[in-house]
Amino acid sequence: MSTVRVRFAPSPTGPLHIGGLRTALFNYLYAKKHNGTFVLRIEDTDQNRFVEGAEEYIKESLEWCKIPYDEGPGKEGNFGPYKQSERKHLYKEYVNQLIEKGMAYYAFDTTESLDTLRKEYEAEKKTFIYNWENRGKLDNSISLTKEATQAKLDAGEKYVVRFKIPTGESLEMFDEVRGKVVINTDLLDDKVLYKSDGMPTYHLANIVDDHLMEITHVIRGEEWLPSLALHTLLYRAFEWEAPKFAHLSLILKPVGKGKLSKRDGDKMGFPVFPLEWKDPKTGDVSTGYREEGFYPETVVNFLSLLGWNSGTEQEIFSLEELTQIFDLSKVNKSGAKFDPEKNKWFQQQYLQQRDTNLISKEFKNLLSYKGIETSLPIETIVESLKERAVFVDDLWNLGKFFFEAPTTYDTKASKKAWKDGTSDLMNELVDVITSIDDFSSANVTLIIKEWITSKEIGFGKIMMPLRLALVGSLMGPDVYEIAALLGKEATIFRVKNAIANLS
Repeated sequence: MSTVRVRFAPSPTGPLHIGGLRTALFNYLYAKKHNGTFVLRIEDTDQNRFVEGAEEYIKESLEWCKIPYDEGPGKEGNFGPYKQSERKHLYKEYVNQLIEKGMAYYAFDTTESLDTLRKEYEAEKKTFIYNWENRGKLDNSISLTKEATQAKLDAGEKYVVRFKIPTGESLEMFDEVRGKVVINTDLLDDKVLYKSDGMPTYHLANIVDDHLMEITHVIRGEEWLPSLALHTLLYRAFEWEAPKFAHLSLILKPVGKGKLSKRDGDKMGFPVFPLEWKDPKTGDVSTGYREEGFYPETVVNFLSLLGWNSGTEQEIFSLEELTQIFDLSKVNKSGAKFDPEKNKWFQQQYLQQRDTNLISKEFKNLLSYKGIETSLPIETIVESLKERAVFVDDLWNLGKFFFEAPTTYDTKASKKAWKDGTSDLMNELVDVITSIDDFSSANVTLIIKEWITSKEIGFGKIMMPLRLALVGSLMGPDVYEIAALLGKEATIFRVKNAIANLS
């Protein structure tokens, strides 16, 4: 097989959707599996839909996910430029080749005339398609003489160039995911390839660029499957070898039918973009997976399993593992439901695997952001909390009592833990704690347990109110560990404070 070259070719019309990111990931994995090249091409021929900042957003998303492109804008290789708007001088030559071969033609039909035809067809409960049935009767270079066509061109009349679809053919194609695909060419319309403003449509630019950039495999979304026939015919018309095609199934809504959309994320409270996006026109802000606290490894992992499986029970994969085992033959034909809760499960797995020192640095940044300075051993606190956390932010929710003494106490917990006589027992406990010199977790545990045993009372009568005093609720890690981490003075202060408030 020739050197693998794949491309991710988004349009800079807004933020990169999570489905587009998965397409980029699968291209990246396939390229790296075969020691190939991953190309980023910005398809910005439709300047009317161009959105400021979208291109940089796409590049930053790929970098954050650690799936950077090898060639593209800012990483010039031998096949640039990598923005279609900078390549528009190339396409006229190729569309002229098709016209000269009789495989494309000028069409001068106005928008108004085509709208009228569509309405006439609709009145007869038919669908208007610009194709072999009517092309000879419409305003184009097939129905006009050469002289009449040239006269229109010389007069500067607006035109488009349409591809002349061959008739009466059963076109056989092969898709790496779906296998053999067959279509009758009589069902296809004569797509527009080029406009009189000098800009190609997606179909022409896409084919020409893939050919000139020596792309060997086109891995793209299912929405482009209907274009496979046209693209195959274009390669044939140019007498070029076509790349192999693979169309990825849709990412589906968590609930209901249809493709995952931003509206689903807004409704159910999860991101559909890798990074936060601020709309330059409206100022609306959409959150991203990065800002929600997901690790890039998490996002790559859960995206890899949307529409692909390894054939094993394994669910946690590093990027290196995915690169080694990724195979287009294991990409599913059917759509994959997006599961926000499962994504959180993946995040939790990655948080548990993460080095405590790294999590501690992230948590310290969070504390700094909240204006909290502390001498407490953050690494030890993180180790005691992380088992129940999904995100680094959760460490604050789970353990803010370490940094802020409770000023209120959970009502339900108070009724359960603080009974008649509890205050007297807690005052005795203060004396016990005051007597402890070695305030390590192990020694605090030993001395308090011995005291409780000597009192011949149930452990719950001491442990529940002690936890309530230290935390403000009955939640949290081992209560002796909490006390040891807080230190003797802070522990005594909190117990006395609870006595004063709950007696």
